Amino acid sequence: MEIDRRAFIAGLGGAAVVAAMDHEAKADALEHYMEEQLDEAAAQSQDQPEKFPTVAELEAQIETRGYRRGAGGLFVSTRGNVKKLEPMPPKPTLVDFFNLRFAPANHVLQSATRAMKTGMSEEVILACLLHDTVQALMRTDHGWWGGQLYEPYIPEKSSFAIRYHQTLRFFPDEQAGYEYPDQYYRTFGHDYVPPQYIQDTYKMLKNHKWYMEPRLVTVNDLYAFDPKAKVSLDPFIDIIGRHFKQPKEGLGYDNSPSAHMWRTIARPDSPL
Repeated sequence: MEIDRRAFIAGLGGAAVVAAMDHEAKADALEHYMEEQLDEAAAQSQDQPEKFPTVAELEAQIETRGYRRGAGGLFVSTRGNVKKLEPMPPKPTLVDFFNLRFAPANHVLQSATRAMKTGMSEEVILACLLHDTVQALMRTDHGWWGGQLYEPYIPEKSSFAIRYHQTLRFFPDEQAGYEYPDQYYRTFGHDYVPPQYIQDTYKMLKNHKWYMEPRLVTVNDLYAFDPKAKVSLDPFIDIIGRHFKQPKEGLGYDNSPSAHMWRTIARPDSPL
């Protein structure tokens, strides 16, 4: 949410009043202000339905930005400069990557938490936990990138689910409980048609024996960030221990087919 800083400070009584407040009071005031803004936006949306952009309108925005929307989150900042990253340990583990490169990882933690609460298999829970983490490296075709990143280390069903959740998110499945999200109308345009390779992959998946694995990732996915959700990696440490093959050399240094991808995530400031 964009915050009108001047309006926020004025609403509290001015800069002098804000300067006298302690950090906790400022945080409470900001949260209250954001809740009011959300309530106002919700009321306006009920009076006037949201207008989703067209594909052409989104394409017209390309040359208005200094970055491409497909760039991984570690490599571009849409709000100011990027931040200096803490170095990775010599033999990094998956938990290290969660803490130092994927954090706060709120989205995947919420997805995996929902999968755990709804009684999904550990392979599906693991897939939900990992499915979008590769977006630190690359957003475009992130299902395939994510499947490749994790394939050497996790069960085949989990990597299959990560790879193909990208395709199934474009196709509703009422029986499974998945609806096409409004977020995609905003992101891709209300008249967007998935490219042919996505449509062909969907036809393959509909008849695949593991169709439900990637479908359940979409079902347990969350398309709205809930800032009040209390999530943590801790409940998933045992699942990671049972199903993630941690290389003794450390991720990125075990000469696996995706080792270079882990090194790139670990060292995104390397110029070559």
